[in-house]
Amino acid sequence: MDLPITALAPMQDVTSLGFMQVIASYGSPDYWFTEYFRVYADSRLEGEILRSITENTTGKPIFAQMIGESIPDLIRTAKELAKYAIAGIDLNLGCPAPRVYRKNVGGGLLRDPARVGQILAALRSEIPGKFSVKMRLGFDHTESFLRILELINLYQVDLVSLHGRTVKGGYHSEVRYDLIAIAVNNLNCPVLANGNITSAAVARSVLNHTQAAGVMIGRSAIRNPWIFRQMGSEPGAEIRLGDVYEYIARLVAQVCPKQLQGRSKVNYLKKYLNFIGQSVDPQGQFLRQMRLAQTELELWRVCDRFLAQQADQLYSLEPYAGLVARPSCEVS
Repeated sequence: MDLPITALAPMQDVTSLGFMQVIASYGSPDYWFTEYFRVYADSRLEGEILRSITENTTGKPIFAQMIGESIPDLIRTAKELAKYAIAGIDLNLGCPAPRVYRKNVGGGLLRDPARVGQILAALRSEIPGKFSVKMRLGFDHTESFLRILELINLYQVDLVSLHGRTVKGGYHSEVRYDLIAIAVNNLNCPVLANGNITSAAVARSVLNHTQAAGVMIGRSAIRNPWIFRQMGSEPGAEIRLGDVYEYIARLVAQVCPKQLQGRSKVNYLKKYLNFIGQSVDPQGQFLRQMRLAQTELELWRVCDRFLAQQADQLYSLEPYAGLVARPSCEVS
């Protein structure tokens, strides 16, 4: 039996080269997707995002994601990106951040199917290789969902990553796996199911329900970087709190920007710890004490108390009920 396709979701301010390398050390997905390259008049490829392509030594293919609505500039950027060793070009039609969709890009474009069609047509005619789309079910309703699927077929998109919520649904509304199943039945290309896939067990359930070709996982890979390995070669792998302590140390060494110091560094690390903490203890004591930490020393004391000193305790594969992450980043 073939294993499902797995992909790490593109997460702005998260899926850097360093984060991909950390994830790869625990088990790579089949595909990476970059943070989005912002596309507008006079835009240039951001060097830091480009590093996740040019310096990526994980051995797995990577899609370069773009976000924008100016067709000439999207074409220009796609051609620039095609000069690099990429698996394909990905168009962001799903970002739910208000500061993004208010500019009529990302998920904001789903309000205008006609414009989506124009962009897909233009890019498909100019992209000789793989062309993928990451999208949601709609902006604030799903009335245009089937029309968008028709456009995806019409313009021969090669892969669709579908988050089963609307843009306005954010990250807390019900995930409509039934609509992902409809997309699977209607599209001529593979579909990756995305949205609230919290563990390998949930991924298998979603795949069974939707019959999707695979899954795209974002926030749960921050919390559990072993998740792709658990979906493949080691489905029963147990994770212990000592392993999580080592994972945090890797994040500090490989992901945290070297120039960050003091409170800025602590706040940066909390972006990841907000997710990791959902599986440490059911009472949420780690989360509460971590959030109170003001210095790096205080933060490590919390990690020592809850992780290093209980190194043999199991880390939950699912988030504990009622524990909510509060990240200051755009995640999928």
